[in-house]
Amino acid sequence: QVQVVESGGGLVQAGGSLRLSCAASGRTFSSYVMGWFRQAPGKEREFVAHISRSGYITYYADSVKGRFTISRDNAKNTVYLQMNSLKPEDTAVYYCAAVSRFGDATTPNLYDYWGQGTQVTVSS
Repeated sequence: QVQVVESGGGLVQAGGSLRLSCAASGRTFSSYVMGWFRQAPGKEREFVAHISRSGYITYYADSVKGRFTISRDNAKNTVYLQMNSLKPEDTAVYYCAAVSRFGDATTPNLYDYWGQGTQVTVSS
């Protein structure tokens, strides 16, 4: 089992930056693909980014490509989401998730473990 806890959310002006962190428990963190998702009020949870077990392979939603960077530190059991050039439409609760199985890592249903979420609000 893996427990994940997000942190780093907050209120920022458009054009600003935030870095989210996701700390995971357990000694097998490096065996999990890690993903970030977000959910705005009244909308479905959507994929943001995911990173491979080694950290060498990353993938982003088109809406955040070039602005967000996902990374991980397996020695610290932590995955990060650096968010730059934030826009009001990035406002959402951001969730970290972990999965050990192979599959489409852009799909929320693939993931087994989820954090409680952290609120990101971007003002215009």
